[in-house]
Amino acid sequence: MRNVCAVRDYLPYLIIGITSGSIYGLSAMGLVLTYKTSGVFNLAHGAVGAAAAYTFVELRQERGMAWPVAAGISVLVLGVLVGLIMERLAAGLAGVSTAYRIVATVGLLLGILALLRLIFGLELIFFDTFLSREPAFTVQGVRVSIDSVVIFIVGAVAAVCLSLLFRATRIGRAMRAVVDDPQLLDLTGENPTAVRRCAWMIGTCFAALSGVLFAEVQQGVDAVLLSFLVIQTLGAAAIGAFTSLPRAYVGGIIVGVLQALTSKMITGHEALNGLDSNVPFVILLLALIFLPRKHLVEVGAFVKAKAAPSGLMGPQTRIFVFGALMVGLIVPFVVGSKLPIWTSALTQVVLFASLGLLVQSSGQISLSQWGFAAVGGVAFAHLLGHGLPWVAAVLLAAFITVPVGALISLPAIRLSGLYLGLATLGFGVLLAGFFYQKSFFFGVGAQLATRRPNFLGLDSDRGFYYLLLAVASLVLLLIVTVERSRLGRLLRGLADSPTALSTLGTNINQTRMIVFSISAFLAGLAGALYSSMFGSINIDTFNYIVSIQVLAVLVVSGRNTLTSSIIAPVLFVVIPGYISNPTFALYQQLAFGIFAVVVALLSQTSLRECLARLDRGQERESRKASTTADRLAQLTPIGSHR
Repeated sequence: MRNVCAVRDYLPYLIIGITSGSIYGLSAMGLVLTYKTSGVFNLAHGAVGAAAAYTFVELRQERGMAWPVAAGISVLVLGVLVGLIMERLAAGLAGVSTAYRIVATVGLLLGILALLRLIFGLELIFFDTFLSREPAFTVQGVRVSIDSVVIFIVGAVAAVCLSLLFRATRIGRAMRAVVDDPQLLDLTGENPTAVRRCAWMIGTCFAALSGVLFAEVQQGVDAVLLSFLVIQTLGAAAIGAFTSLPRAYVGGIIVGVLQALTSKMITGHEALNGLDSNVPFVILLLALIFLPRKHLVEVGAFVKAKAAPSGLMGPQTRIFVFGALMVGLIVPFVVGSKLPIWTSALTQVVLFASLGLLVQSSGQISLSQWGFAAVGGVAFAHLLGHGLPWVAAVLLAAFITVPVGALISLPAIRLSGLYLGLATLGFGVLLAGFFYQKSFFFGVGAQLATRRPNFLGLDSDRGFYYLLLAVASLVLLLIVTVERSRLGRLLRGLADSPTALSTLGTNINQTRMIVFSISAFLAGLAGALYSSMFGSINIDTFNYIVSIQVLAVLVVSGRNTLTSSIIAPVLFVVIPGYISNPTFALYQQLAFGIFAVVVALLSQTSLRECLARLDRGQERESRKASTTADRLAQLTPIGSHR
């Protein structure tokens, strides 16, 4: 009897887990399908679902359409149109490095998210459910509603149909072959572009469907929540090793069930609060750490990144940096009440320098830089609370961040490119979603007291500004020193060819750990300085979404670490600070997203060459298809036609 009661207690959570897991599985299948057929891992996958959910609400609740018609337009029409656009974008990204592919999809995510919030507003929109909540049947006295059954059936049928499509149809077999060898596929008479286009349309339709169903379950539409559904999906895709569609769907069920059961088991355990919502990221990190390397080989052709401009301190760079320093010296005398904006920008110079050293110098990808800054900011606040002097608290907080960077470098030892980016993204979200709430971090609803230095007049606005100007200048000098040292040459070699560097006897794992540690130190320093500007900090001070935004801003600001570290804070902090329009931040995010996509497309070539390459590619594929058809016709035996 006791066992029956225990099962009955867990059944509601199991049903909830299967329902949400079916949606995760749907989304994961669409994500894996587009990745395995194009080599582009679309981090904007969830944003497509968000766009579909908003479209459904607009058509059904505002325009009065019947829900089947609204669903058809939102899922099929919108999904197909977005798929066609995404296929063209993926074709342009085929000739760029993995880092820029990630940057492009991050830019697309930010752009779509900003556009949705500009059109539909920032508030949560109520979603009028269209599936019945009436019970379909009962299990051990627990009612299973019709909507849960429908969602599970939709997910299961979609998984079966997609698996059959891949195994039993010509277009499915062509999808499996298009990435491995598109030229060989071309010889069979199949057009690789058409195959990829079909895969993208199916994948984006799955994304749209998962967005509508997720809004149905949540009974609300929120742009940020739905856009970051892709992050929840990553755990399911990892179980499928990012290539298997059936395992990705099963992985979605596993993630959903574990998430629901965890929420049941942690009830009453305050220390574990938030663990349930972060189950997908734990699974993602574990999969990336323990999956055999043969399952973590990136799909698509390897593209070596275009060499960065030589001469970190060339004549133009020296002139620019000297001019920026002169402007910095006179800023307090000309900006008046806007001085705090410029002070905040100086802290971001340190942050962007830390990210530039990692991304631009060594070719490593980080989507958790703001998380490092949060560690530094929190450590600084706690150290001040224990009575440490300001200078000691800032320096010690930066050093406390170093072990965190070294910990993140462990996945970097076995991962690179896409999978390293996913690992850092998972870490950043896990840090914000779970650890932020703990008492040793921010704590729920807590405010951590901070302050400025209280000596030599540095607590005044002008004095604190000049202190940060000096720190930022020293950090840029440190970057120059590192770049000119043997370590700098090793970092450039790591970005250029890790294999060649290894054959020369260099320990590339040690090099990766060093650069992550230096980057974490600088990010922690930036977080401590940023925190000291305010009287207190809380969870909202370090929103993890900023980690994604700063990567896009850095890329838009150029490829020289020094100049981009100065330009990026102006774009990210100073310009928005001078504009009072409350929606300007969304326009700014939209612009950053668009420019990030453009910069990624042009990372290997110019705009004219990029467009010409696309035109030549389409012409070449059409010519090959025609030539192949003629050859096959010539090979047909005489008399075979009746």
